[in-house]
Amino acid sequence: MRKPSATPAPAPAAPPPTVHGWCPGALRPMASGDGWIVRVRPHAGRLTRAQAAGIAQLAAAHARGPLELTRRANLQLRGVAQASHPELLAGLQALDLVDADAAAEQRRNIVVTPFWAPGDATLALAEALARALAAPGAPALPAKFGFAVDCGTTPALRATPAHVRIERDGQGLVVRADRVPLLARATPHDAVPLAMALAHWLARGAAAAPPPGFQPAPLPQRTGTRPQPGPAPGGWLVAAAFGQLQADSLAHLAEQGDLRLTPWRMLLVEGARSASALPGLLTDPADPLLRVVACSGTEGCRQAAGPTRPLARALARLVPAHGLLHVSGCSKGCAHAEPTVTLVATPAGYDLVRHGKASAPPDRRALRADALASHLAHAWGTTTTTQDAPPHEATDTPPL
Repeated sequence: MRKPSATPAPAPAAPPPTVHGWCPGALRPMASGDGWIVRVRPHAGRLTRAQAAGIAQLAAAHARGPLELTRRANLQLRGVAQASHPELLAGLQALDLVDADAAAEQRRNIVVTPFWAPGDATLALAEALARALAAPGAPALPAKFGFAVDCGTTPALRATPAHVRIERDGQGLVVRADRVPLLARATPHDAVPLAMALAHWLARGAAAAPPPGFQPAPLPQRTGTRPQPGPAPGGWLVAAAFGQLQADSLAHLAEQGDLRLTPWRMLLVEGARSASALPGLLTDPADPLLRVVACSGTEGCRQAAGPTRPLARALARLVPAHGLLHVSGCSKGCAHAEPTVTLVATPAGYDLVRHGKASAPPDRRALRADALASHLAHAWGTTTTTQDAPPHEATDTPPL
């Protein structure tokens, strides 16, 4: 008579990641596994040629590894030594890329559509909003409280998280909350005061009546078509694999025009009609690396439980044209905030979330790297073979 098989021991649970509750800046860097992270928040999401070239020089002198484009349309330097920070900060100040103090820097959390055109009020509103957030009466907003200025012909930032939005619809400018069904009709003169009133109200917990001028309104859909490299309103879009950009590539792009940062880890080169092939830059809309996102993983983060970018690179060819794969080093999911097919590294392997954020309950737990291909095919409803499994040498994944 066969003995009943023993119940397998549960996989060890990953320790809860530390949630900092704030984002790094230039004045308040954040320590990580590879040194300090210094995040630059360009005004109105735009770098002049001189500023971009200057950042490239500073990165070459003070950072280890590539620069990073973030999903908040910022640019950050990694691997900065504590002793180098004062000189780096002085260089950024000379480029007019540093706020008056750390509090003002944290409040100026503004994403600006890269598809603005001269005269559409986008730049004026972004600059006025930045001044209002730096004023003495600015509200004490929670960390990571964000604004979006999306006043192009068609809203482009609906899928980009923001608490307060200034955007345009068929009737003109509107101010709305991201997750509260309220809307106020606005003009270029009162849009920023309305946005600040809404921010005050949300910061107080939205318990009282909404600010004057706001009326109930349905929430718009947050989904939208993700832009691709190539021609775009105002110039030419180029993407960076995993948002990583070499300093010399940034310097070369600065020679071609002023740059607009985007929340899609792309740069828009103003006025450009083509893009040069540079190491790490993606210019082909069909490139599979455009269909994967990943954080720095164990290479650059103390909280990551496994490698991420080598694995994402190896799996990219399996992602269908309509799909997006997020590989996260822990359950915080810093690289991507929206639900999608997600792999989360744990001490026991990789958890699979078929449609959700990195913090969502997994559908499968503790998968080996060489078993991921078939599970991902099932998540997308496609087929795969054993030849599609990522090779161990490509993932640098330790035995599980």
